Amino acid sequence: MNLMIIKPGNLQGIYDITLAPNTDHRGYFTRLYDVNIMRAHGLHRNWVQENRSFSKQKGTIRGLHFQREPHAETKLIWVSRGAILDVFVDVRQDSPTFGCYESRVLTEENYAMVYISPGFAHGFCTLTDNCEVVYKVDNVYSPAHEGGIIWNDASLQIPWPVDQPIISAKDQVLQSLDTLKRRD
Repeated sequence: MNLMIIKPGNLQGIYDITLAPNTDHRGYFTRLYDVNIMRAHGLHRNWVQENRSFSKQKGTIRGLHFQREPHAETKLIWVSRGAILDVFVDVRQDSPTFGCYESRVLTEENYAMVYISPGFAHGFCTLTDNCEVVYKVDNVYSPAHEGGIIWNDASLQIPWPVDQPIISAKDQVLQSLDTLKRRD
């Protein structure tokens, strides 16, 4: 039985992981992480932190955030309640896909996870009220190394599914992709 199906995304360093729950009349059991399966795909990391993000309202956008070296992070993202549009932008200056993005709908029902390698800005928009996102990271957070791209960057043209998003003051003043390109 496949406990986890792992497939590469279109951008190098992105992996889609589909969990295979064991269901019966009581509900289900599923494995969220298996070191042997992840290691076989070259994706095992020493996770140093697990974070939980709770958003009260549909239409909340968080991100697009990243950490610069030496604190760049690998992230493993899944939704434990609700649904999100998960977005990741390649911010690796030497990458042929710099400035390209992918997105996925992650829900508590679709058993989907996303593995995001270092060098990607990450963000999401909640598609439901009372949404909970859990993610593992393989590096400690460093405020001095944090960066971000403004959610509505004109060059990215991400089709966020909300007209009037709920955004933190901090995320409203993030830089453009063009500014990032010139700065780094």
